[in-house]
Amino acid sequence: MTQHNPVRTRVCPDCDGFPAVAIDTGTLLEDGTRATLLVTCRRCRGTGSTRTAAPASVVQREHA
Repeated sequence: MTQHNPVRTRVCPDCDGFPAVAIDTGTLLEDGTRATLLVTCRRCRGTGSTRTAAPASVVQREHA
């Protein structure tokens, strides 16, 4: 029986597929936990993948 191949997505070259990270600010909150910032990748906007380039349109010229 044939198997379907999943569509290959391009992994974002900036984040390598890890689009969101938590950065420790170094400060403690009142309950004793660390304050963190959630930062997402700017290029892929937190998806982890990029779109493939759209095919270039072909322009045909008439030769005289």
